[in-house]
Amino acid sequence: MAYFRGDPSKYIIKFVDGKRRRAGLGLSFFYFKMNTSIAAIPALTNDSGFVFNEITKNKQAVTLQGRFTYRIKDPKKMATILDFQIHPRTRQYQTDDPEKLELRIRNVIQVRTRSEIEKMVLEDALVASEKLTSVVLESVEGQPIIKEMGIDILSISFLAITPTPEIARALEAEYREKLQMKADEAIYDRRAAAVEQESKIKENELNSQIALEKKRKELIALEGANIIKEAEFQAKAKETELSAYKKLAPNVLLALALKELGENAEKIDTLTITPDILASILKESKK
Repeated sequence: MAYFRGDPSKYIIKFVDGKRRRAGLGLSFFYFKMNTSIAAIPALTNDSGFVFNEITKNKQAVTLQGRFTYRIKDPKKMATILDFQIHPRTRQYQTDDPEKLELRIRNVIQVRTRSEIEKMVLEDALVASEKLTSVVLESVEGQPIIKEMGIDILSISFLAITPTPEIARALEAEYREKLQMKADEAIYDRRAAAVEQESKIKENELNSQIALEKKRKELIALEGANIIKEAEFQAKAKETELSAYKKLAPNVLLALALKELGENAEKIDTLTITPDILASILKESKK
């Protein structure tokens, strides 16, 4: 006789002489060692990883890394498919059947993943993580073996999809080349825009200069007209001023000139009176 205390995270099934006697979550009980066997089936969710090597539609190798989460929703059904018997004292599984569970799930996921990857070319496969997650999860949930084992696949995540190192380097080189081409195009566009802008600036400057020259031409014409008019007015004024002297005798005009010279004598440095002028003055005085 012995006592078994069940783990609350396991669904415990007690078999006596090969027949199920008791079952429950975290079950504890007394038992006879000679005719009792105990199965412990995980009741909580379990996580497991996977790495798949597949071939795309255009015959390129890709590696898919991910994880899946599952839960055994029907422990009694699972106990009829795989052996989860444990040693009552060590709590170790007596067979490797529990490990086969994850292997079977992994195989189903791989088959469904392969069928999707084979439809894609390399470039599409490398960015298909989100699409594969939803499509593969839905497909796996509907597989008969998953339903038979009473399993819920809670999630499937593709964490990385990578090509071979050689293809990765080639894609990186191609991507760098595309980026360089875009950078060159941007430089050319900036230069073209700068040339166009400079042309517009020069055109505006030329238009401004033309307008300025037109204004300058108009100003010169106006100034010339003003100068001519001013000269005409001055000539008329001088003519009017001198018209009063037309009726005077020459000697009177000469006397007036000498008188004006005398009035401005302080401004004269040297005055030369030629004999002709003097003789003319004396001749007029004799008369």
